[in-house]
Amino acid sequence: MLNKAYNKQSKQLISVDCSIFGYENGILKILLFNRNIDPYKGNISLVGGWVNDNESVENAAYRVLKKLTGLSNVEIEQVKIFSKPKRDEGGRVITVSFNALIKIVEHNIDLVNMHGAFWQKVDSIPNLIFDHNEIAQNSLEFLRQKASYHLVGRDLLPQEFTITQLRQLYNSIFQKEFDPGNFRKKILSLNAIVRLDKKDTSESKKGAFYYKFKNSEDITINERIIKFSQND
Repeated sequence: MLNKAYNKQSKQLISVDCSIFGYENGILKILLFNRNIDPYKGNISLVGGWVNDNESVENAAYRVLKKLTGLSNVEIEQVKIFSKPKRDEGGRVITVSFNALIKIVEHNIDLVNMHGAFWQKVDSIPNLIFDHNEIAQNSLEFLRQKASYHLVGRDLLPQEFTITQLRQLYNSIFQKEFDPGNFRKKILSLNAIVRLDKKDTSESKKGAFYYKFKNSEDITINERIIKFSQND
């Protein structure tokens, strides 16, 4: 039996909203969904849904993501709680936002499309329902913060890549053009990638060396990008 103090409290609805970012051909995209319930049925939203009584918010996020998009085996991170009393016109809803960054080509795009979801460039996100634009922007800033201190790209780039390809990834995340020379200097100072004895000669006769990431266990905690920001 519930304590009387519990019974006196109003009940809140809990939901999850997922900002799934995907990288493809040098472009950062976000997964959106054509909403199929009221209010705002038929409008565009982030991928989201309710948290059931018998599950954690993390399990709800994985379940909703698979149900609405067909995506599975996606590693997600909790970002923030959005709890403004009137954020959802349908009722008092508190939502927990989650992030992920995936390589689009490694997931079934047809399956995503079949569920009514689609990939949209992050620089042209349309008007979304409720506060989903705010959630998406907050999630993008979370991704940028992570990329500022930890070298990302291990699961997004080819096994052998050039520094230009890595810079293109960072350009897409921060939505700016990093200076090639400064970027190269900072990346190499991390001692987190290894130069290979082979070159990509597709763009110039001189060519550009290929690199690969060190094994995770060989990268120390100090091998990070320090204050890699919009000002670099």
